[in-house]
Amino acid sequence: MTAGERVPPPWALLAELTHLCPLRCPYCSNPLELTSRSRELGTAQWQDVMRQAGELGVVQTHLSGGEPLLRTDLAEIVEAAESAGVHTQLVTSGVGLDADRLDGLVAAGLRSVQLSVQHADARASDRIAGRRSYEAKERAAARVREAGLPLGVNVVLHRDNLDALDALVELGLAWGADRIELANAQYYGWGLRNRAALLPSSAQVTRAAERVRRWRARLDGRTELVWVLPDHFEGVAKPCMGGWGAVSLTVAPDGTVLPCPAAAMLPGLDAPSVLDRPLAWIWEHSEAFERYRGTGWMRDPCRTCARREEDFGGCRCQAYAFTGDAARTDPACRLSPDHGLVRAATGSAVGGEDRPAYAYRKRTRA
Repeated sequence: MTAGERVPPPWALLAELTHLCPLRCPYCSNPLELTSRSRELGTAQWQDVMRQAGELGVVQTHLSGGEPLLRTDLAEIVEAAESAGVHTQLVTSGVGLDADRLDGLVAAGLRSVQLSVQHADARASDRIAGRRSYEAKERAAARVREAGLPLGVNVVLHRDNLDALDALVELGLAWGADRIELANAQYYGWGLRNRAALLPSSAQVTRAAERVRRWRARLDGRTELVWVLPDHFEGVAKPCMGGWGAVSLTVAPDGTVLPCPAAAMLPGLDAPSVLDRPLAWIWEHSEAFERYRGTGWMRDPCRTCARREEDFGGCRCQAYAFTGDAARTDPACRLSPDHGLVRAATGSAVGGEDRPAYAYRKRTRA
């Protein structure tokens, strides 16, 4: 951004209503230090966040967590977003989504549901999730379709389910999904803790990408099939969240406002809170959002790269995770002087009994 230029409003808000979750997924991007229930924003505070989001120009909010269904006031928050003119999507494990609960959310104005799926095989799904949950997901998908809401299925892909991609797409189709998102794991929070156990082999990624190509040709647009690139293997950095402070913002359970869900890991960011500042001021003027916005902060090779307006230097959190410096070029990019760190990580990926066991996400106490 140039001096005096007004920051365009964000398109989306990720509302992390709670870190509480019945699942313990090892790829979870929530921070290692989870926010306790006692520190969560209250009902009125989340309602005010939705009001401010609507005034700021936010179009859609993803109601997430943890598991947002563990908020007993979820319908009130949905209603506040609807009143503010903000489209609501519930991002859920499906655990706890019974018919009465869904009816109440629909009445409050819920517009769509994104359901997480760990594997197409029930036993494997439950093992990855850290508890029995597959049957609850299957029931939740049926209820969403019966309610007439758009259904998205989201699968975080990693070594333990990448080879089941065909079965996962077939599962999404059988459950009536309008959108199937195949999102290769991003290594933040618990995902970073488990990177050695989750990283697939290059051969797995190549096979999966070819299967996605075949499925897209077969579906011919009838069902949206999204493939989130595995940047550890592509050699190309992705624009984090569409660019730092460019498209979306995240409000954490305690009211901390972040440019991306993982940014809490960055030291010295001094992220502001909705308890102290209006959402509009945070988006437009806070140092945390200005720090890596646009391209002016970049060093070489990003500063002189032809792709700088496309990838914005890649992911700041990934740069920090690999190098300890969030301002460096994302090592996922083959032009980064640190790209060898990514190649070393993927080259050391192991399977079978030699692979580390999962460090399951811990449960948060109230």
